[in-house]
Amino acid sequence: MERWWQLLLGLWTVMPVWAGDELLNVCMKTKHHKREPGPEDKLYEECIPWAEKACCTASTSWHAHLDVSLLYNFSLLHCGLMMPGCEEHFIQAVCFYECSPNLGPWIQKVGSSGQGERIRDAPLCREDCEQWWEDCRTSYTCRSDWLGSWDWSRGEEEPLPAGAACRPFPRYFPTPAALCQRIWSGSFQASPARRGSGRCLQKWFEPARGNPNEAVARLFAARAPPAPAPPPAASPAAWPAWPPCPCCWPCCPRGPARAPARAPAAAQPGPGRPPFPGPPKGAARLGRCWAPGRGSLCPSLNAQF
Repeated sequence: MERWWQLLLGLWTVMPVWAGDELLNVCMKTKHHKREPGPEDKLYEECIPWAEKACCTASTSWHAHLDVSLLYNFSLLHCGLMMPGCEEHFIQAVCFYECSPNLGPWIQKVGSSGQGERIRDAPLCREDCEQWWEDCRTSYTCRSDWLGSWDWSRGEEEPLPAGAACRPFPRYFPTPAALCQRIWSGSFQASPARRGSGRCLQKWFEPARGNPNEAVARLFAARAPPAPAPPPAASPAAWPAWPPCPCCWPCCPRGPARAPARAPAAAQPGPGRPPFPGPPKGAARLGRCWAPGRGSLCPSLNAQF
């Protein structure tokens, strides 16, 4: 029996966990994101590149194209009409943020409860930042950070904070890097890498050419610190004297054998043996036998403690 336990615990501790896999093909936990990526065949215009595997719905993609969007309670008209080329970049950026399943390595928890998420320092390719800045040079804004501090008391057309002055974009964003990194409080980082290098993200791409951001996410996910290892399983000596479940790892092909009707005498109080303290935390019980971990060794081990 002791050799059986040693084999079981050995197999339990060597199950492979690939570093970074949990950061791939994921959606942020926000109000408008889906729980997991999936196909969406009715995405609107600039959001179409993510139709095969999207974190956004068709409704979200439509709202991303509005001048006054309910997604963020924000208006692109806060300093008058924006030049079409400039507006297109912002629509693409919103589609990228809402629809991409390739932002896992840059997702961070926000808020005191830790329930919400955002991205930080996602590396945009050099060309993306440069063209964005160039196409917005003749458009106007009143802030260098578009997250928060907007005054909607005067209506949708005049959300400028008190004392804010509308100026051409270069007054608030003197360089392409400043635009990428400041516009949404550090959500993006201006990468020196160029498109096609495999080391930066494109906020938009031609769907027919495939999604280049998948390889970039894999690269950065592999660099991420590994997830914390689970606590070591208790040694056989630390377990109650009840017998282990009579099934083989990782599951019982024919179901476990009938467990003893009551605990064996070895589990009862006696000289040198304290009263039974109860099951180890996280153990699963089947009748009068124990299985380590969280009850996942056998499908029939459902009683959790």
